[in-house]
Amino acid sequence: MTQHIDPGGPSAAPQVRPGLWKRCLWGGLALWVLTAIVTYATQNTTLLPTLILLGSFLTPTVFVLWAYERHGSDFGVNLLLGCFVTGGILGVLGASVMEYYLLHPSAWMFLGVGLIEEAVKLLALMFVLRRYPRVHGMRAGLVLGATVGFGFAAFESAGYAFNAAVTMRGIDLRSLLETEILRGLLAPFGHGLWTAIAGGVLLAFRKPDGRFRFTGPVVVTYVGVAVLHALWDSMHGIAIWLVAKITASSWDRQLFALGYIPTPTDEQKHLFTLFSVGGLVVITALALLWLRSLSRRDTP
Repeated sequence: MTQHIDPGGPSAAPQVRPGLWKRCLWGGLALWVLTAIVTYATQNTTLLPTLILLGSFLTPTVFVLWAYERHGSDFGVNLLLGCFVTGGILGVLGASVMEYYLLHPSAWMFLGVGLIEEAVKLLALMFVLRRYPRVHGMRAGLVLGATVGFGFAAFESAGYAFNAAVTMRGIDLRSLLETEILRGLLAPFGHGLWTAIAGGVLLAFRKPDGRFRFTGPVVVTYVGVAVLHALWDSMHGIAIWLVAKITASSWDRQLFALGYIPTPTDEQKHLFTLFSVGGLVVITALALLWLRSLSRRDTP
């Protein structure tokens, strides 16, 4: 599908110099490491916001800059910044409200999380694009959808990092650093990837006058990425369930809800690592193949 952009809209925004994503990556990583060292050495808690923001926004920002330089420089900085900040904040707020009122502990809770969070991210993308009726097409959806997803991931990671740092015993700097490192490494394979897929199909069926069409492929794609999201979030419990089914003589349904196996054996520990990590790899591979197939459908 041919890409169309409003000549008087996002393309009129200032451009960034090539290679900015590389400078942002190495410069931001150096600043994060330096901040972590100084915070650890001085025990100065006023540095925690700096450490949290650097660690939470580094990976999402780098990938958005990379996507901008490679595939979306004609959209302009203003539109991508709006998708990242406005879309990310609206997504986090919408997901928090809906999950608070609609979800309750159950075996289907993670599916509900996936459906809600993927829906609010798409709604946030639509809200940002309401003033850009001529922005449509697969490429626009892939780039801008990923931008909203990475914005969501950045603000969500900042919240997780804060929760990891604040404990009943005071500030746990080690837990904070571990959380930021783990979420930073996994960030490219989560919200940004899923919302890129859903956004690509959504904008591929957007009409030239700016109206969004919720066709069959759009709905199926939304449900598909929500299922991938749910499987990703529940892989810990699924791995425990598989380990218990294989190694335990009697299956206890409460193990899935508890999230651990009491006094696990060495065999169970190895199997849990295999299933949990392997499951995430499989989910990521499926999402990347899906994204690649969509990118090939776009007509230059």
